[in-house]
Amino acid sequence: MVVGTTGNFRFQTPLEPDGRGSHWFKVDKAMLKAIQAGAGDTLTLEIDPVKDWPEPKVPADLLKALKSAPEVYALWKDITPMARWDWIRWIGATKNPETRKKRIEVELSKLRPCR
Repeated sequence: MVVGTTGNFRFQTPLEPDGRGSHWFKVDKAMLKAIQAGAGDTLTLEIDPVKDWPEPKVPADLLKALKSAPEVYALWKDITPMARWDWIRWIGATKNPETRKKRIEVELSKLRPCR
């Protein structure tokens, strides 16, 4: 998670690993409009890491699955916000509904306490 500025626009966003030793973040239309930039423009960017990650927005399907397993949901609430972000980003990294469903099942199994 970083906070950054470009021009007079301040933002906070998670950096995503690119698999090649570097990271990227998504620049959405609202940000492009706020900084008055377009494709191909060169910008100066300053970023700093955030010490305390904010709480992520939990997707409805994941929240429903977590709440259906109280012991898992208790652990979910006990892990760090950074860990919750990582799970949510992994689940959201696919557009395939079946893969997403499988990833939620995997998350629940990984978080389920051993008996």
